[in-house]
Amino acid sequence: MKRLKVRLVKSLIDEKEEHKRTARALGLRRVGAEREHADTPVIRGMIFQIRHLVEVEEL
Repeated sequence: MKRLKVRLVKSLIDEKEEHKRTARALGLRRVGAEREHADTPVIRGMIFQIRHLVEVEEL
């Protein structure tokens, strides 16, 4: 299964509470934080929701 590396590149300050919770659920707590996740539709949906805050790299 493919993996995705997700990096938070913008601050969560002044973002909607829903976006903050999504970032936290992905394991992204501060700017520059990186996490690897399996490439599943659920993870892709979460990334799509906060796509303006993160960078994604396929591994």
